[in-house]
Amino acid sequence: MRRLIPAPNLAIATLWADMLTQAGIEARVQRAYASSIAGEMPPDQCLPEIWVEDDDQLERARLLLDELRHAPVRHWVCPACHERIDGPFEQCWNCGTLMPAT
Repeated sequence: MRRLIPAPNLAIATLWADMLTQAGIEARVQRAYASSIAGEMPPDQCLPEIWVEDDDQLERARLLLDELRHAPVRHWVCPACHERIDGPFEQCWNCGTLMPAT
């Protein structure tokens, strides 16, 4: 088991671990509740961490996590309601229409 990366908070750590698990990489969140001891230990030592079970999948996990953390920013106009959508969203926030295939 190898440490992949610390996360800024538990919500993001869980999101990252779930994304890796869905991609077939067994990942776990460690130090999930260590933030309660910040102050007695340095704050950077209390962050939740993502760990990968299989050492051979560490590099693949790094690549997938990098893709998640640097998702492309897209701008598109909803074909149904003509609302402008910014960011990595694939569905219109206004009417729910899916982004058209490019």
